[in-house]
Amino acid sequence: GKSLLLSTMEAYFLGKRDLFKGLAIERLETEWNTHAVLHLDLNAEKYDSTERLHDMLERQLQKWEETYETGGKGITHSGRFMEVIQKAYEKTGRGVVVLIDEYDKPLLQNLHDEEMQNRLRNMLKPFYGVLKTMDRAIRFALLTGVTKFGKVSVFSDLNNLDDISM
Repeated sequence: GKSLLLSTMEAYFLGKRDLFKGLAIERLETEWNTHAVLHLDLNAEKYDSTERLHDMLERQLQKWEETYETGGKGITHSGRFMEVIQKAYEKTGRGVVVLIDEYDKPLLQNLHDEEMQNRLRNMLKPFYGVLKTMDRAIRFALLTGVTKFGKVSVFSDLNNLDDISM
């Protein structure tokens, strides 16, 4: 259900009104504005090394950089993510939507290896920290996962998160 929720949010923020035909939101939403949507799915990879996470982030960043013409070669993943958000915001004139599916997947796959967890956490923390740094350019952000934010400690820099766990 979490991935379906993110796909639904993506369709909504892309202004795909036709997908909501016959639903209450079709008549409740009056503007159907289109936003830049940055959707990162961490579910599809096996994270048995930091290189695997690096490669996943690299592929996604390259795709976004092509779309928003940032050319962010030679800087950190978090710096490139910031640049993509800024360019997307400037290009569209609207706040960017960030959707991250299974934000905690790399850590969960390494519960047995504390050293690997720490290395992956050190990669993810600055990447996710961009959500606070770029708050002024972000309209909406939703992250899904199975662990509580506090237990993962990649969000210690963020103070504006609402945990809507069930």
